[in-house]
Amino acid sequence: MANGAHRRLRSVSGAAQSTADELLQSTARGDEAALAKLYDLLAPAVFGLAKRVVRDPARAEEITQDVFLSVWRFATRFDPAKGSARTWVMTLTHRRAVDVVRANAAASRREQRVGAMHDTPYDTVLEEASSRLRGEQVRECLDTLTELQRESVLLAYYGGYTYPEVSALLDVKLPTVKTRMRDGLIRLRDCLGAWR
Repeated sequence: MANGAHRRLRSVSGAAQSTADELLQSTARGDEAALAKLYDLLAPAVFGLAKRVVRDPARAEEITQDVFLSVWRFATRFDPAKGSARTWVMTLTHRRAVDVVRANAAASRREQRVGAMHDTPYDTVLEEASSRLRGEQVRECLDTLTELQRESVLLAYYGGYTYPEVSALLDVKLPTVKTRMRDGLIRLRDCLGAWR
């Protein structure tokens, strides 16, 4: 490339950069037409970068739209002293594209974990047998309680009644019900512990 052509190319890109800076500053002041012009100027580069990162044209289009929405919302954060408008927009693009890749990877890992959980064999017969055995153990241990203890525990834990309601149903004073229930639960715990 001849020196003259190289200088013309540099002056064109410099003009585009200063145009992008001016458009972004106008966008920061709420100028929608400036945003549209900035979009026309930078959207091909934004789409190209997004497509290189995510490797999916449809996702790259979504990222391009997201980036220009962010440009509209956050244009006031652009500081020309820290870099050009193009660099600022391309940084937003790269961050957004990397976030999409990370989110997709995380979703894929979640799906693999969930799939692995469903692939685990589950023995329903063993589960049913264990449940029945536990039920028999509880019934046998309940038989070791006094009548007041058994009735109190059954009403409170299987009937869903409160202590005052159990007291009223059994026509026994509340402190007596609480004491009998505590003693009954201790005996149940000891009895069920012996089954292990």
